[in-house]
Amino acid sequence: MRITLLIHIVAGGLALVSGYIALYSAKGAALHRKSGMVFVYAMLIMCTGGVVIAAARSAAPAINIPSALLTAYLVITALITVRPPFPGRRWVDAGAMLFALAVGLTCLTFGFEAIANGGRRNGMPAFPFFLFAAIGLLASALDLRMIRAGGLQGAARLARHLWRMCYALFVAAGSFFLGQADELPKALRIPPLLALPVLTVLVTLFYWLRRVRVRRTGQATALREAV
Repeated sequence: MRITLLIHIVAGGLALVSGYIALYSAKGAALHRKSGMVFVYAMLIMCTGGVVIAAARSAAPAINIPSALLTAYLVITALITVRPPFPGRRWVDAGAMLFALAVGLTCLTFGFEAIANGGRRNGMPAFPFFLFAAIGLLASALDLRMIRAGGLQGAARLARHLWRMCYALFVAAGSFFLGQADELPKALRIPPLLALPVLTVLVTLFYWLRRVRVRRTGQATALREAV
């Protein structure tokens, strides 16, 4: 188990470094693509280690396994969104949708159980369960919409890739800077300072989503003018 924990920690650190590099490097450039792939592999290793550790420890927070599973799902679906279509892609998308739905409903159930038990489930408050439930259910609904539309193109495809990768980085950053604050040097345990790298992920995400939206609007305007 110590080896698994060590791998989990190293993968988490690598995911943070590569994730921030991918987030702030030129989109589509070699550095962005390479750091993005490192982020994907590191996140998947980290999530796998987190599931194994949480399953082996009865005292682990109840949110650890569903959050790790949902984060891995977001990373995988974000990656295949920008990859060329492949045989059986529709079945992969359908399986991913059902997976996200199952995790979202599980988190929703755990959240209501926490409320029924005085606000906590195995020591974990209800809010994290409802947060991951909302993300899982939203993601599955968007998966269904994409499948019914026959796929995504252009700005919608980029937006799907962006928010899923960024949310995975947000989870990793929050787990380290806020969830493991006690492990950091005492001089660095300043709440606003620790929250800054976590919030910058969301701010950057909203910035890029706005850029994508402007691009989509511009494309629609150009199409209308052409017609």
